[in-house]
Parts: sequence; structure tokens; C-alpha cells
Amino acid sequence: VVKVRLRQLCNGAWGESPAPGGGSVAALLGALGASLGGMVANLSAGKRGWDDRLEFFSSKAVEAQGLKDELLRLVDEDTAAFNRVMAAFGLPKDSAEEKAARSAAIQTANKYAAEIPLLVMETALKSYPLLQAMAEQGNPASISDVGVGLIATRGCIEGAGLNVLINLSGLKDEGAKASLGKRVHEISDKNEAAFEKISEIVESTIG
Repeated sequence: VVKVRLRQLCNGAWGESPAPGGGSVAALLGALGASLGGMVANLSAGKRGWDDRLEFFSSKAVEAQGLKDELLRLVDEDTAAFNRVMAAFGLPKDSAEEKAARSAAIQTANKYAAEIPLLVMETALKSYPLLQAMAEQGNPASISDVGVGLIATRGCIEGAGLNVLINLSGLKDEGAKASLGKRVHEISDKNEAAFEKISEIVESTIG
């Protein structure tokens, strides 16, 4: 998915195939959010008169690149996880043994399909300190880019959370379901708090 052109990706999401779907799109939003944070870091590193801040902004750009690359990897991994669920449902179910094997495969695939968007949430959450640093210390001329990065990051985490929850709905392991669900709510709370805090900085800078 990641290697295709943007138009192809949008057409794929628009089409009749269920993958790439919301999970992959959420991860892509997160990658774009981190990328914008990195862009502001790179622009700030090159700002005339800010030579003494070059090392700081360069390190932030590298940090953003790492987050962006991991979230892009998860774009494809989410699609692969969905395909594993579909493959499990397609297993034969004629005999009792086949039914048992199919049921076990579905449960394993569903759990994995919930774990991947949870990892997307956890990864995207790491973009907030970067975006806050850019909002507070980056080139003020790029503050709107920080704001768009914030919105993309928030949308990523919210969207990925929905994908965790829908995959948990088919999970029979109550312990795993409770643990993963609790983590979703914890990250969601942190998501809202970070978004609101940094949004205030962005809005104040824009004026």
C-alpha cells in the first residue's frame, strides 16, 4: 500500500475492497502528522540567525522521520492483519477438527488485528512532544503546519482506537479484551489532553 501513488491509495480506499480501510488510513494520518512536525523542524533548522539551534532542530527532524517510517510500516501491517482475519474465516469447516482449527485461527487473527492499531495509537502518541516543541520553539511562520500535524495525529489515534475496539468485539479471550480495551481508553485520554494543550499554543501563536 505504502509504495502506491496517493491517488491509487485513495481509489483503493474508495473502492469495493475492504482493505486498505480505516486502520491503514488512520496510520497514514499519523505518518502525515509526524511528517509535518519534521518539516517544521527542518525549516527551523535552516532559519537564518538560528544557527545555535541547528542541533536541536536536526535531532527533532530525525525523531520525526523515525515516527513517520514506523507509522508507514503500520499502514501495510494493518492491511496484512485484516487479510489474516479474512484468510482465517476462509478456512474449511466441514469436520469438527476443521471447525476447531478455524475458530482458533479466527481468534488469533482478531487479536493481532486489534494489536496493530493499538501500536498505531501508541506510536502516534509519541508525536505530541515533537509537535509541542515545534509549537513552542519552531519557526512561527510554520505554526499552521504544526496545527495540521496536531489534527492529523489526533485523527490517527481516534481512528486507530475504533479499529482496536471493533476487532475486540469478536474476541473470546475476556482477559485480552479487557487489557487491550483499557489501553485504548488510557491512550484516548492522553490524546485529548495533549491535543488541547498544544492547540492552545498554536491558536495563541496564530493570534
